[in-house]
Formats: sequence, structure tokens, C-alpha cells
Amino acid sequence: MGRLRTTDRKMPAGSPCPCGSGRAYGDCCGPFLEGAAVPQTAEQLMRSRYTAHVQGDGDWLLATWHPATRRARIDLADQVRWIGLEVLATQGGGPGDSKGTVEFVARYKRGGRAHRLHERSRFERRNGGWLYVDGDLEPVANANQDLVPETRGDDPSGSSG
Repeated sequence: MGRLRTTDRKMPAGSPCPCGSGRAYGDCCGPFLEGAAVPQTAEQLMRSRYTAHVQGDGDWLLATWHPATRRARIDLADQVRWIGLEVLATQGGGPGDSKGTVEFVARYKRGGRAHRLHERSRFERRNGGWLYVDGDLEPVANANQDLVPETRGDDPSGSSG
């Protein structure tokens, strides 16, 4: 499953995985992004997609996006710096499931200001692998605290989950 990367921001295997799992990159999202393993759960896929955002790996984001909702291309915003991920809840999305939902908050900085993206993402297993389908954004409670990114109304690069 060789893929071209859109960036050279590959992480050392022993460094902490950006997805916030507490595991090393080489034992967490690294094998997925490098094509050595396939996510077995919707949460693993979602975490690997967050890590792909951190690394600027648009190829992984497109490859793991359901064809019915996938965009033709992804414009990863260089001015966005992803700074944290918290998984709030999962429903379904296990090794024996065909569908799943993952609710998360992803934090990022743009133009020196901190923002958060709170989404409930939907995933579907297709041909043995998980794909991101789409997601619903949670409304921002305090406009001074958080701003919903303006690109497509979901995230700074137009491809969350």
C-alpha cells in the first residue's frame, strides 16, 4: 500500500504520537500512515487522520475518505498548527462493526489564535477497511473562546475526522 506523501514531516517512531493516545508514533498511527498496517477500529482511523493533519499527509486523508463524500483534493493549510486531540466518545466502530461514530475535539492554532473543532464523525467499514464518511460539528458555545473554521464549515483543511 505505497503512497506518495504530500510532506516530509515524518515523525521518529519513538516520539509521542500526535493523536494523544499516549503511545509512541511507531506503535500507534505510524504504521497506518506508512502503509504497514490497516486501522482495525473507527477510532484508530480517526486518530490516524488527525496525525495525518499534523504531518500534512493529504494522501492518507484522501485514501481514507469514503468515495461518496470525498473531495477531489485537499488543501492543507500551512498556517494551521494542530496542538491536541481528545476523543470524547465512540459508538460502534469496533473490529466486528460495519459503522461507527467518534466524537472528538481537535485543537489548533491559526494566526496566533487558538481554536477548537468539536465533531461527531461517521465512519463505515468498506472492503475490510474503515473510511471517514462525514461529520457533524458541535456549535460553539462561546464565540470568544472558539471559532469554527471557515473552510467548508468543518475544519481548516476541509477534511476532518
